Amino acid sequence: MRPMKFGFGQPVRRVEDHRLTTGAGRYTDDTAVEGALHAFVLRSQYAHAKFTIRDKSAARKMKGVKLILTGEDVAHLGGIPCKGLIKTISGEPVVPLPVPVLPTDTVRHVGEAVAFIVAETLDQARDAAEAIDISWETLPSITGIAAALEPKAPQVWPDRAGNVAFEAEQGDKAKTEAAFAKADSTVSVTIVNNRLASNYMETRACIAEYDKETKRWTLTLGSQGSHGTRDILASYILKVDPKRIRVVTPDVGGGFGTKIFMYREYPLTMVAAEMLKRPVRWVSDRTEHFLADTHGRANLATATVALDKKGKFIALKVDLAAEMGAYLSQYGPFIPWVGTTMTPGCYSIPAVHVRFRGVLTNTTPVDAYRGAGRPEAAYLIERLVDAVARETGKTPDAVRALNFVKPGEMPHKTQTGPVYDSGEFEGHMRRAMEVADWKGFKSRLKASTKAGKIRGIGLACYIEACGGGGPESSTVILEKDGMVTVLIGTQSNGQGHETAYSQLVSQHLDIPMDRIRVIQGDTDKVETGSGTGGSRSIPVGGAALDKATAILSDNLKQLASEKLEAGLSDLEIVDGAVRVVGTDKALDLAAIAALPGATSAMLKVHQSWEPPEATYPNGTHVCELEVDPGTGATAILNYVVVDDFGVTLNPIMLQGQVHGGAAQGIGQALMEEIRFDTEGQMLTATFMDYALPRAVDVPNFHFETRNVRCLTNALGVKGAGEAGAIGACPAVMNAMVDALDRAAGIKAIDMPATPIKVFNALKQAGYPL
Repeated sequence: MRPMKFGFGQPVRRVEDHRLTTGAGRYTDDTAVEGALHAFVLRSQYAHAKFTIRDKSAARKMKGVKLILTGEDVAHLGGIPCKGLIKTISGEPVVPLPVPVLPTDTVRHVGEAVAFIVAETLDQARDAAEAIDISWETLPSITGIAAALEPKAPQVWPDRAGNVAFEAEQGDKAKTEAAFAKADSTVSVTIVNNRLASNYMETRACIAEYDKETKRWTLTLGSQGSHGTRDILASYILKVDPKRIRVVTPDVGGGFGTKIFMYREYPLTMVAAEMLKRPVRWVSDRTEHFLADTHGRANLATATVALDKKGKFIALKVDLAAEMGAYLSQYGPFIPWVGTTMTPGCYSIPAVHVRFRGVLTNTTPVDAYRGAGRPEAAYLIERLVDAVARETGKTPDAVRALNFVKPGEMPHKTQTGPVYDSGEFEGHMRRAMEVADWKGFKSRLKASTKAGKIRGIGLACYIEACGGGGPESSTVILEKDGMVTVLIGTQSNGQGHETAYSQLVSQHLDIPMDRIRVIQGDTDKVETGSGTGGSRSIPVGGAALDKATAILSDNLKQLASEKLEAGLSDLEIVDGAVRVVGTDKALDLAAIAALPGATSAMLKVHQSWEPPEATYPNGTHVCELEVDPGTGATAILNYVVVDDFGVTLNPIMLQGQVHGGAAQGIGQALMEEIRFDTEGQMLTATFMDYALPRAVDVPNFHFETRNVRCLTNALGVKGAGEAGAIGACPAVMNAMVDALDRAAGIKAIDMPATPIKVFNALKQAGYPL
């Protein structure tokens, strides 16, 4: 691939940053709509209760109040669907649970919407909410996976015995049991993957407008895909022709998976806008985000590996309980399914069986969060591999090197289905250890011990699946003024899509970035789109755009050939012009667009690309940390990442993605956790109680790539958006356990390893404090 100034592989700075950092960005709440009313959601204060709305009349008469919607008012609407209906252990799909737009008589978690109030001002809507007369009859509630699975636990849903929403499996149970029967030894771990809130900078918001002449809605919201939002609203909830709904997504301040989903406020604002014939806007506050937006992770798992005499893995079995919350969210059941397909990690394991259950509790629903199942899988297997090293007396790298899938064994089909096309796992592990000066750790440990500190070092080798799924399409257009327009159905949430897609165009047309317009997030302008999730925007959307732009460049050469009196083989595109090779005879893009033969069919190219297989990014994280035993506080002293992302489109943006993901992983490992009390009340619904990593908590990362080209992707890329969050948790926690084991023989601790938890673990182990 010939290098271009702004093309593939160039460290181009993000073109959107000037707009976003100077206040010129436009997020949903920045959208000014004349005459807009304000909405407020009245939410349940109970985790499980029957309720009756006895009187709304006083609230309706209050100043500024225009509308109050309750369950009976929207009972004609369809429910919010669960689309992740995987096959259960019986071979039948998961039976979904009803999720009404507003419940009519029962709530199942604190924060569940009960009424939707619209008024001239937000304060008026809040006041009216307090005037609604509701009688409540509390019901028994349950929180926590282990408690929900107890035989006499309160039932979240009467038709799901034992609070098990579904049970499914991966791999071959009989084959795995036979391998275990021949094992020379086994090693087990039981771990918790703590529940998290996404905490994107921009909370959810939406603005609905209704045109009574055309009978069309326009819904503006921060999403991860405007087409998916439109289609669910049209097909499942409002039950109208999709052409009657326009969904517009402007700038988005973070998504992390949580903004993919359908939420109750979207159809409610649309219904209200139609009824009132005025725009209606709703903006979440931060506590609503904690209470009502889907959470992530929330797993309890036991993994056991069978070993032969040499320490080779001969079989692996896992029993996983994945918390679903009170409802099956949009892709809820799919998340543990996709995660468990990655259970073997980077290792060649001849027999694998995973049993996993979806567990219901009286809590906020759980769905995809950055990595969506793959971080959970990587964390489980990497904690297990370190446990094997401790039990067998081998070093962590030796256990891994012995059991890695080797480059010569690629493509490698795992026992759970994925087919790894490429990768050199030991190569990036050795490089990461070299950069981290693993061999010099003992001398640094002595210095820490002398200073009264506890020091540990740990590594994690991960592999994930992304860049798969269905097709994505893109349209590229040469405008008459020489500008190029890109229409694409993925959705930036801050990743830098305008820059990345412009680079792909520039690779073929060799034009500067300011001559390329990228349009996304508008269902009236972009015909189709699968949105953004699973790190598929560049691997899939980018592949479609690259294909379309390559065809457009050929069309431009064909148009210019007659005017330049040259054959196609004698033409090249340089500096935004078609030029005869070795001469100064050239036509710029505007001149080509003005030629008589420059029809729309020649200047507008639409192409799709469907991945034949997922891509499999992989890499190694090494973390070295120090614990103050007197306080339990942890400081990360060194952090190294060596990744294999296939081909790199933009090394600056790639580094940013890895840094951000690793920061989220560090947050989960050391401080973040959504917690509930036994009555279902959330104890961490503000930043006073839920700790996010700050600048001081995040180390200076060393990041580099050791890339092996992907063989199943048109661009050779593997995807990178989730990788940092996947490798970080096990690396940090393996370093933590290493420190605690060296100091006090503590061989296990769960995330988050907060100061109080670490302090108590040391105290209970008899460490002199």
